[in-house]
Amino acid sequence: MKCAIIVNAYSAMQSAMNQPLRLAAELKKLGVQAQIIKNDRFLCCVDGGRLINRLEGYDFCIYLDKDKYVSAMLEKSGLRLFNSHEAIRICDDKFDTFIRLSENGINMPLTLPGLLCYSSDEKIKEDTVDIIERETGYPVVVKHCYGSLGEGVFLCRNRGELTKKMQEVKMLPHLFQKFISSSSGTDIRVIVIGGRVVAAMKRESKTDFRSNIELGGKGESFVLPDDFRLISENAARIIGLDYCGIDLLIGQNGEPVLCEVNSNAFFGGIEKVTGINVAAQYAEYISGCFV
Repeated sequence: MKCAIIVNAYSAMQSAMNQPLRLAAELKKLGVQAQIIKNDRFLCCVDGGRLINRLEGYDFCIYLDKDKYVSAMLEKSGLRLFNSHEAIRICDDKFDTFIRLSENGINMPLTLPGLLCYSSDEKIKEDTVDIIERETGYPVVVKHCYGSLGEGVFLCRNRGELTKKMQEVKMLPHLFQKFISSSSGTDIRVIVIGGRVVAAMKRESKTDFRSNIELGGKGESFVLPDDFRLISENAARIIGLDYCGIDLLIGQNGEPVLCEVNSNAFFGGIEKVTGINVAAQYAEYISGCFV
């Protein structure tokens, strides 16, 4: 079999390049020829009303980019994607993720949608700030709806900081979220493959309310309680993910609180601290889909 592993054209991060290289190596052991392709070749287009797919000769694709247009065209042309276009699209938008998971018994922080603004001259209204203060209290988390590795996530501790940040993000998709103080600087990263938890680690930061390893957080192996396992597997199933990383906060009474779902979560850090070969398990799952 032959696999295309599509990656972002502009990412030069070592952790980002580790992902496709490890997957290609594990697929090779299973007799699958994998080719890593940067997503800058205009693999698909629409011409004269026809969908043109130039990515020919592959049995399936591991899609490690977030370009929703290319994933949609590849999938419409009949190519099997891991993850699917729809699953990637949902996870890429943090508020869309929350909407999809709602009404399914998934515990999540109180989250308010950001108000889209179409004029840079408009000022933030005081009564809008009042509502956020009443709903979330301080500190309050402000997040870009699109972003990874902890970027675009801010903590506002008072009205002045909140108003300033609202002014900065008003032209971008964003959200406001109640801060889970019991989990400040700490979260649990869970990897789910084929609907089953395969690895988990606790991430902690001594200097930041965000625990991302890319921002200086440290990871350690973590024995996942049953309720943490259940919420992770349910979230992956609801969104329809073959593979994902789920970030769980720890609530005031020790309960899991889902923070984010990442369809292309890096696994280098969790492999290192747990000794679990995540790449091999993902490759075996994919290969098993074609038996």
